[in-house]
Amino acid sequence: MTSDSLIEDERTSDRTASDFDDDFEPFDIEGAPELPAERYLDRELSWLAFNQRVLELAEDPTLPVLERANFLAIFASNLDEFFMVRVAGLKRRIMTGLAVPTNVGRAPMDVLVDISTKAHELQERHAAAYQELVKPALEAAGIQVVTWDELGDDEHAHLRAYFGAQIFPVLMPLAVDPAHPFPYISGLSLNLSVRVRNSRTGRQEFARVKVPQMLPRFVRVDPSESVQRVRFITLEDLIANHLGDLFPGMEIVEHHVFRVTRNEDVEIEEDETENLIKALEKELLRRRFGPPIRLEITDDMDEVTLGLLVRELDVTEQEVYRLPAPLDLGGLFDLARIDRPDLHYGTHVPTTALQLQPSEPNRRADIFKAISRQDVLVHHPYESFATSVQAFLEQAAADPDVLAIKQTLYRTSGDSPIVEALIDAAESGKQVLALVEIKARFDEQANITWARKLEKAGVHVVYGLVGLKTHCKLALVIRQEKDGLRHYSHIGTGNYNPKTSRIYEDLGLFTTDDQVGKDLTRLFNELSGYAIEKKFKRLLVAPLHLRKGLLKLITTEIRNAEAGRPSGIRIKVNSMVDEAIIDALYRASNAGVPVDVWVRGICSLRPGIPGLSENIRVRSIVGRYLEHSRIFTFVNDGDVQTYIGSADMMHRNLDRRVEALVRLTDPAHLAEISALFDQAMDDSTSTWHLAGDGVWTRHSTDESGLPLTDLQNRQMLEIGQRKRSGKRR
Repeated sequence: MTSDSLIEDERTSDRTASDFDDDFEPFDIEGAPELPAERYLDRELSWLAFNQRVLELAEDPTLPVLERANFLAIFASNLDEFFMVRVAGLKRRIMTGLAVPTNVGRAPMDVLVDISTKAHELQERHAAAYQELVKPALEAAGIQVVTWDELGDDEHAHLRAYFGAQIFPVLMPLAVDPAHPFPYISGLSLNLSVRVRNSRTGRQEFARVKVPQMLPRFVRVDPSESVQRVRFITLEDLIANHLGDLFPGMEIVEHHVFRVTRNEDVEIEEDETENLIKALEKELLRRRFGPPIRLEITDDMDEVTLGLLVRELDVTEQEVYRLPAPLDLGGLFDLARIDRPDLHYGTHVPTTALQLQPSEPNRRADIFKAISRQDVLVHHPYESFATSVQAFLEQAAADPDVLAIKQTLYRTSGDSPIVEALIDAAESGKQVLALVEIKARFDEQANITWARKLEKAGVHVVYGLVGLKTHCKLALVIRQEKDGLRHYSHIGTGNYNPKTSRIYEDLGLFTTDDQVGKDLTRLFNELSGYAIEKKFKRLLVAPLHLRKGLLKLITTEIRNAEAGRPSGIRIKVNSMVDEAIIDALYRASNAGVPVDVWVRGICSLRPGIPGLSENIRVRSIVGRYLEHSRIFTFVNDGDVQTYIGSADMMHRNLDRRVEALVRLTDPAHLAEISALFDQAMDDSTSTWHLAGDGVWTRHSTDESGLPLTDLQNRQMLEIGQRKRSGKRR
């Protein structure tokens, strides 16, 4: 990226100088005391600690049991991605000789050993949570996962018929012998290893049967059973008990289940490729053949079969995970969707933000008129994405006075009404620019598909900047009005994805502020062309100046604290890893600045250590909704400065992505953010507390054993009551 991101104080908007000049030095390092060497927590182990918090929800007997099953599946899915990306990255750097010390100064090989130890512990705990806690609770609620041996003749007959009609035709047994080399085992596929004996020769052979991924993982034993009392058998168990149909005339000696995880990260040398889409598609094809990094096996696997798999897959002993069946508890996503409202969280219907509600019942709201009256801050999923962001873009597409729409798309849903609105706008003759980030991990192919569909409709599609991912969440509508062109802007913390907006907690600002509109216009020009801008006033933009801007804001708090003026810092992010930001927060703590950090996932900062961070508190909230918003608040001697946006405190966000934060100015919005932080940091709220040694401790009950306040439930209630109380923001 080739621009400077500058912010100008609203109170001195006629100034031409920036608050973030290029020669800004945040700290007098020479005069500041040296910080201790071991001041960071290992980021990989911190991520595993986050997934442990997810697992603790699955273990919580006070939660609805199908939600607990869902958390088991989330844990499994999270761990798969961790291995495919983070562990794979460490291994790749070791193998290529490019291994550099981690953020805590340790060799990657040593970190891999620590990861393996912790991952084995967590996977065993995960399996135990299913077998000993969740499965019995499901059975008590009338949902049973049974084995073939537990069923009677009638059930066997029905399942044999189902197998013959629906499963057998799609199975592909692959033999391994001199004429058939060991087959390729695709990543994350569930497989049966089968040893058979030829009845004529007595010779033993090996075969592999892949469990079809397009079929239901859990098969209903009897479809006529009510969901109030229903039984399932795993697909692999059903296949295993019909192996004779696949190998007629052969004796089945042994069969076991195994699963392989492969390196599925994607790397592209953007500077050396002429066509980014073609290069990415080629790399996506290569992804399927990445080297194995984890082998999961059932704990009954014999040593002969294990030895064959280890040898053919070329995995080490520490990469083998021996677990009780069933493997791949991500399959519990299927069970978690059972229609049993009594076993799920209570239904929550998002409300429409007060300012965006229609003036009369049964009429559609005029989104433009609402935003022109005042800035609107929406909080998803408590407030509806469909009646705010989606309605904003759909109205823009249909409005004849709208001349242009510009938007970034990082991830969106497969049937996205957002993309359809952009297509409708282009087909009606509007100028439409869509910046589609085709390098969004694991959404690359979907985004390529959407990009091509948009291009066919006449949308101007661009793919971001070389070497950078465009991660900011921005939409800009240019509308012709009586007094001239007007900018309608949306800056959010989450993706333009209607589906994830129902489960991701995010914030979004709608504004007609002319300065924000000009900032976005210049930023979009930079993203789509060759503009070099140094005129951002309400935005902080990465990669050049976001870190610098935040460091200056932290420095101001340090100077205010040292001068005895009001100071304080509150930060909410998904990840807190960047060393420069963490060191600045340590120095703020040493200056007496109270610092609150609310982090969902990774945190490399050590709080509460005397002489380093005794004024820093770190909390985490993991629950029904995925906390996803990013907020940065600075007391600033009483003139509070608050920003929301897309950036986490990680190297990739600050150095290798286009990110944007926008400053909130409406006093009501500042008060709302302050109240949200007050609740999150209050000891009466259910949270996890981080200690200086990296251990997270759950605080969910008070001294008498009563449950603490669930912040998400409280937000749901308070925001839902705004309409009834007439409260406006």
